[in-house]
Amino acid sequence: MFQEDFLEFDPSIAEEFGYEITNQISFLGVPLCDTQSLLHLLMRFAFNLLVSWIIVRYCYYRKSQRKDYVLTYMLFGSAMFLLIFLMENVNLQIGLTLGLFAIFGVIRYRTETVPIREMTYLFIIIAVSVINGLALNISYVELIVSNALVILLIWAMEGALFLKHTSAKLVIYEKINLIGPEHREEMIADLEQRLGHKVNKVEVGHVDFLRDVAFVKVYYELPNGEQNTIDHISKPNQFV
Repeated sequence: MFQEDFLEFDPSIAEEFGYEITNQISFLGVPLCDTQSLLHLLMRFAFNLLVSWIIVRYCYYRKSQRKDYVLTYMLFGSAMFLLIFLMENVNLQIGLTLGLFAIFGVIRYRTETVPIREMTYLFIIIAVSVINGLALNISYVELIVSNALVILLIWAMEGALFLKHTSAKLVIYEKINLIGPEHREEMIADLEQRLGHKVNKVEVGHVDFLRDVAFVKVYYELPNGEQNTIDHISKPNQFV
């Protein structure tokens, strides 16, 4: 009779009487390996990595073709996720979370001014990593849908479903006799022939009568799937 009662031992009953039942091996009060937490971390990390890769590879890189920012975004996303996810286990306060988010969100590099498009994608990658690292109390379906909505929004905007991509180029124009408003159509036709793009409008800036040149900003539409990332570079030392 005693042997049958021992075989039917229920650990939950023992815990009610103050007995601590655990099978984990610990060192100085810290478990050496929490299998459930480790599996949760790996699943969340893999999911965040997949979402970041889809955004960076199929939304950002498809147009920009800049591998340096691909590395930056993937490392930023992974590091931010691990930071947020692991600090959540020590009751991370929301103020500290927003502080970290703001620090990484406004970061700038001393060697180069980060273009607005690259900064936008950096902001998105950080936001997705924070969501995936902090959203521990929602269902997996809600988490997947939230990330899918971000990807779909980026795809819709990058796919030019709403607006065509308009670019601007700075030109030092030597035909100073055409900068007047009455010669605007002739000036646009000349720029279209020389630049090879359909010009939407032009803006005339500084005029140097000593050298007979004018600084002109030309707005034009790029073909679908193309992007010009060096429109505003005019000196060799500005190249990356």
